[in-house]
Amino acid sequence: MKKQLYILAIGFIALASSSCNDFLDREPLDSVPTSQYLFNENDLSAYTANMYGIFPVHAGYGLGTFDDDNDSDNQAGSSPNDLFVKGQTRVAQNGGDWDFGNIRTANYFINTVRPRLENGEIENSANNNHYLGEMYFFRAYIYAEKLISLGDFPIIKEMIADNYDAVREASKRRPRNEVARFIISDLDSAYHYMSATPPMTNRLTKDCAALLKSRIALFEGTWEKYHKGTNRVPGGPGWPGADKDYLKDFTINIEEEINYFLTQAKEAAQIVADNHALDASYSKLFNSQSLSSSTEALLWKQYDGTMTPAVNHFVVGYIQRNGGGNSGFTRSMVESFLMQDGTPIYASSDYQGDKTYENVAYGRDPRLLDNVLIPGDLLTTSATMTEAKIDKAGYYYRAPITEISENRCPTGYSIKKGLTTDPEQGPTLPATTASVVFWAAEAYLNYMEADCELNNGNLDANSMKYWEALRTRGGIAPNTIQHTIDLTDVTKENDLARYSGENLVSSTLYNIRRERRIELAAEGLRFEDLKRWRSLDMMQNYHVQGFNLWDKNYKRYATPDAGLNGSNFDAPLNVIALKESGAEDSNVSAKADGVYMMPYRVLTNNIAFNGYNWNPNKYLNPIAFDHFRLTTAEEGSSDYTTSAIYQNPGWKIETNSLPEGD
Repeated sequence: MKKQLYILAIGFIALASSSCNDFLDREPLDSVPTSQYLFNENDLSAYTANMYGIFPVHAGYGLGTFDDDNDSDNQAGSSPNDLFVKGQTRVAQNGGDWDFGNIRTANYFINTVRPRLENGEIENSANNNHYLGEMYFFRAYIYAEKLISLGDFPIIKEMIADNYDAVREASKRRPRNEVARFIISDLDSAYHYMSATPPMTNRLTKDCAALLKSRIALFEGTWEKYHKGTNRVPGGPGWPGADKDYLKDFTINIEEEINYFLTQAKEAAQIVADNHALDASYSKLFNSQSLSSSTEALLWKQYDGTMTPAVNHFVVGYIQRNGGGNSGFTRSMVESFLMQDGTPIYASSDYQGDKTYENVAYGRDPRLLDNVLIPGDLLTTSATMTEAKIDKAGYYYRAPITEISENRCPTGYSIKKGLTTDPEQGPTLPATTASVVFWAAEAYLNYMEADCELNNGNLDANSMKYWEALRTRGGIAPNTIQHTIDLTDVTKENDLARYSGENLVSSTLYNIRRERRIELAAEGLRFEDLKRWRSLDMMQNYHVQGFNLWDKNYKRYATPDAGLNGSNFDAPLNVIALKESGAEDSNVSAKADGVYMMPYRVLTNNIAFNGYNWNPNKYLNPIAFDHFRLTTAEEGSSDYTTSAIYQNPGWKIETNSLPEGD
């Protein structure tokens, strides 16, 4: 039974049919009579297990979760992100983030199981209470995604009848601060009901609830601080909710709200940080087959190729074969890493520059070497490794910058995170290395940032303790935090996060953001951070850059060297067209555009050829047209302004329309 439930937990999420405007009132398992279902521990465990599929984990082909930051300034894929290019993001006809399927699934369970537990119809055991807590967690997690993408959102706690008036009433949006408070309330319930040790391995715990609470409270507190005074914060000038009669009595004290959320973030983060020491090895968190002995991993997915069907992925194979996988770190990301003594690169006499990979790596924060492949790194001991990018023994030689998209590293800085050299995990075999979902390092970072924000740049003893622990585990020289802060010149940092809006942040706060960037590299949280900090405002005429190609590294492609450890390299599969003037047959950016690889400035028809330009209206996603059409005051009316829903600021209630400013 445990193995069967485990497969359910990691494999999929229950799907339900849609009703009017995506609200659902059907029971989730129509073939199972409610008089017989959700009355025992096995039922509760199986139902909640189906929800685990909403978490981001390794799956299928490519780099899995390690390429989720392609939507940020940390990493880049072979194609540009439409969201950062004017004229590429439009209001959809239907679908989108305005969806209630998973919310309905969670509400059905909570509204069914909690009364049965309280009335004694289900055994009031620790395990059954734990599963109720899990569902409160899942509802909070789902709502957190809505908060991040849409902001204001309906708060639905009950099942909604499948009729027009009921759906229209339920569609009324609540201000984002209320949504965030609802999420925190659900996570408090999750923490109350769940156990510190779950009924079976690889399931949620109380500390997962505390960690997510710290994440969402920090998100909302910093969002309200840095977007204050805009139409993206309730009560701000031009906030569209003000035009709805049902919100006419809404008021907000924005400073109190900011303080509340930051305090909640700090308190919840401390619970996790004090309960979980960091593991000794940073890299083993991401390349081990099992994390059962980890003190840091709060939730992780285990893979098992012996199961039927097999539960595995191909993340390791993509790294072992060529360091490609359609992602690569940017120059901005790599330059954020400090020297090992805690000095920023521009302030260090030991920094050797970036003309070669070896120059880049010399004397740097060891986490750079945990995340980025450097020539000479062993990829695999497999005797069958024959790709042209590496030697016969499986050593990394150069980034595959001209391969097909699937196998390309578009920036020249290949992803190493998640690499194991075990030949049984690749290069062509599926892998079973664990995928981490929640881990304690984030709590350390959340506490530090919330503390700094609450105390005007001052840090308490816990912040310093957590920060020192992160840097010590990472390999940075001890007792150098103040050294780093003192030597940081924020104007010299190649990092969007040095800004909030148009304002440079303090050296202390910037270095906390830097630590977060490094520690959470390739974990898919960077875009959310840039949004809440309002750092994307400065993404104007912004060109994604990779490694220094044109000083020396181009020679690795034009004239392959003799190899490593006495081995010879094969001829390259794709030789760079060395066209310094940017001729049509060039497959890399022209030297005339600078020495750094610019993956989107190769072909003139690339939508990002002239750079990224952020439109602030995209901080919130638009709501698709059909949701307005289905919620007008009179059913079938074409007066969409009478809808119970209001569109996000800067967007129209019009299919295929662009945001203002595009």
